[in-house]
Amino acid sequence: MLTTSLEFALFLPIVFVLYWFVLKNSLKLQNALILVASYVFYGWWDWRFLVLIAISSAVDYVVGIFLNTTSTKSKRNALLGISLLVNLGMLGFFKYYNFFLDSFVDAFTLFGFSLSPDRLQIILPVGISFYTLQTLSYTIDVYDRKLKGTKDFLAFFAYVSFFPQLVAGPIERATQLLPQFQQKRTFDYTKASDGMRQILWGLFKKIVVADNLAVYTYTISMNYQDHSASTLLMCLVMFSFQFYCDFSGYSDIAIGTGRLFGFNLMKNFDYPIFARSIPELWQKWHISLFTWFRDYIVRRLKGFRKWQVARNILIIFLVTGLWHGAAWTYLTWGLLHSLLFMQFIFLGRKKFKTPVAAGKLLPSLGEFGLMVKTFMSFTLLALFFFIQPLSKCFSYLGSMIDWSIFAVPLLPENRALAGIGLLLVIEWLQREKEHGLELSGSPIPKMVRWGVYYGLLFAVFYYGGQPQDFLYFQF
Repeated sequence: MLTTSLEFALFLPIVFVLYWFVLKNSLKLQNALILVASYVFYGWWDWRFLVLIAISSAVDYVVGIFLNTTSTKSKRNALLGISLLVNLGMLGFFKYYNFFLDSFVDAFTLFGFSLSPDRLQIILPVGISFYTLQTLSYTIDVYDRKLKGTKDFLAFFAYVSFFPQLVAGPIERATQLLPQFQQKRTFDYTKASDGMRQILWGLFKKIVVADNLAVYTYTISMNYQDHSASTLLMCLVMFSFQFYCDFSGYSDIAIGTGRLFGFNLMKNFDYPIFARSIPELWQKWHISLFTWFRDYIVRRLKGFRKWQVARNILIIFLVTGLWHGAAWTYLTWGLLHSLLFMQFIFLGRKKFKTPVAAGKLLPSLGEFGLMVKTFMSFTLLALFFFIQPLSKCFSYLGSMIDWSIFAVPLLPENRALAGIGLLLVIEWLQREKEHGLELSGSPIPKMVRWGVYYGLLFAVFYYGGQPQDFLYFQF
């Protein structure tokens, strides 16, 4: 079920009414409703995949209980190993089996051996990469004694499968989200109305900007040999905006929906398109994933010398690339991003800890130049997300090295360009806020604020592109 679909538009108010008006006096029944609603939401794609999320939840629920009562290190290690084996085993099979099989065959071919093993027709379960990390955060935190294993079956299963963020994040930590399922929740009008505004902003980014751009980027990329170098570069720029609006739009919808039910989900994007360096960008893009790898992988490696920090950066980007998919393009993307990152480690470049032009209307000329440089660096490497396989990526890049780079590029439709313009204006003005439409307490007159809301709603209904799946469903 897409969160931009008519089905979800009917599903959400039904769950909301049952949750707050029928079951408001029972925490267990509210959690049970969330669990059932989440399984219906997830099973809408393919009910068979419910077995996987149920197995993952059940294994980690039991492991957490046993970790509570086990103090022997070897037994605790064995319990954690069971959780890792089950969760990563399922993820590895469904996501990486054919990739490693093909790589194994290619390696033998280099030495003159010809192998012809059977490839499996494996369908990647939607969201498996996300809920696997979410449930693993629970067992690792219980193992590290940062959290006690819960015996509340409903709360834990609802935590793992919470439908607003189930299939594309944010990837929530058990220490942050699970306790919210274990405490009474009361309806907060201010929080709910802010959630509705964030949902609206997410819908605008996805439907008006990303979906309109998808037609343009797909058309150009499928016939890139027939277009000028300037059009190919423009296509990459538009894909960066599509990529950002598609994914951050989902996160906005998820966070806003969570607020409707009294939950606080973590911020997943912090206006990364205004970042002034690659390190700053990765502090603001897909925050839940990068902090997960930082906390559960990198910090276990330790080391503060420059070469150790560089090693850790390389590991985190290679793992991140592999997490995104079983393809050499994603690993190449990770490697290249780590190399861009390392110049800031070895050359001691400036670190940015405050929003760009904080408290000011406009950035300085230097800040603007840094933002453009960072965005274009990200854009060029986004090619390895956009094009498959690796050979086609290099062919696309080769086609961009041409005098036609100075030609007038083919542009997307005006409504897509207008959407990008409005996106940049609103997010720039709101860059120190939680989301683009956080206008509570704003000095902007109420009539103007409501004009913005209705204008965006009108755009969503009348200027949306052809409906597209969220890009991150493939990861």
